[in-house]
Amino acid sequence: MALAGAPAAAYAAPAPAPAAYRPAPGARTVTGGDSTADGPELATGRTYEDTLEAGRDRYYRLELDARSSVYVAATVRPERDAAVTYADGVEVVLMSAGGKECPGAEPARFGNDQPRPLTGVAVRRLQEDAACQEAGTYYVKVSRTGAEDADRSDWPMELHVMREPALSGGNAPGAAPSVWPSASVVPPGGQGVRRSGGTGFNDARALDAGVWRDDIQPGQTLYYRVPVDWARQLSVHAELAGARMTKDYGFASYGLVTQVYSPVRAPAASEDGTYSGKQLEVALGPLAPVSYDNRWSSDPRTRQLSAAGWYYVAVTLNRKVAEFTTGSVPLTLRITLDGTARPGPPYAEPGAARAGFGIVAADRDAAKAGQTAAEAADAEARRGTLRLVAAGGIGTGTVLVLGLGVWTLLSRRRTVAGR
Repeated sequence: MALAGAPAAAYAAPAPAPAAYRPAPGARTVTGGDSTADGPELATGRTYEDTLEAGRDRYYRLELDARSSVYVAATVRPERDAAVTYADGVEVVLMSAGGKECPGAEPARFGNDQPRPLTGVAVRRLQEDAACQEAGTYYVKVSRTGAEDADRSDWPMELHVMREPALSGGNAPGAAPSVWPSASVVPPGGQGVRRSGGTGFNDARALDAGVWRDDIQPGQTLYYRVPVDWARQLSVHAELAGARMTKDYGFASYGLVTQVYSPVRAPAASEDGTYSGKQLEVALGPLAPVSYDNRWSSDPRTRQLSAAGWYYVAVTLNRKVAEFTTGSVPLTLRITLDGTARPGPPYAEPGAARAGFGIVAADRDAAKAGQTAAEAADAEARRGTLRLVAAGGIGTGTVLVLGLGVWTLLSRRRTVAGR
């Protein structure tokens, strides 16, 4: 047996099997209909759990107004030993009651034989002289794509629905920026600070610009989230260190896959590299500056960079790496945020940033502290309790009881989320 790469002291003891994708706290279990007539209703701002079977489309219903854009993301999670192919994937379609498909859907394909969480998105986007602008009943169809001899097992699926208010001046198409800084980025240097990635969108660990260190196992996908404000550009450099080899030679095509998802969970960028147990870097970016007008771009990837908010970075280590290595592999993420933040567009309703379409001060605090969404909500609740104390509006004893109740509730929610 040959040992190569980093010294053994750099590696922890063999880790247990990677944790499964963690559903959103409070996600409601639904069963999609076999037709539009039987589809259960989905509400905006909510997350749902279902199962997507091979060869069986699932239908859902939405009641939409004429004052907002709506995004439906479907994340499927095949087992780590699933026999997927490059053409397998998930497709989400949003259509009117008359059967007209709304433009802007973003299907997703694995692109290789590596099973991992995969997300496709459908959209009803407000736009003058376009289909699907009226208020009323709409339907969502979710389908699996690929060959008939592809994986036939059931895939757990998460449905996430987000609502973006219209602009105060209307939503007529603008002009996407045709020129923007695209020169190669020099990533930040230095040794990474420990930040453990999450299992999915719901427990993704927050990262700010800087250098971050983690460990990843073959077949594992780790999720992180980065707050990207209006006019800022995101770049991601992912590095794998040398592995502990069990053979003299081995390699895995698509050994390291790095993907970026938008705040509505639409795939925005992806890069990969072949891993042979030796040092590897995958560079992604610089992406286009985040701009509302990007949604009118002819480039499908640029179109996804049309809202400020939490952008997600998903890193997958191919399961085949286990055929010639042992243990986990050291992972380094170098995150760059270029450009100066600018004010966002004039939304017609308040609270768009807190609904996921923008960045607020609490988001920046969460990135600095490396918090998940649940941890950030806990911290915000504590700050709110302390503000009550500072205001002197209620007695100290009442504050302590109230604070204990809030923290207990949040703890229970996290416990439920971890089951």
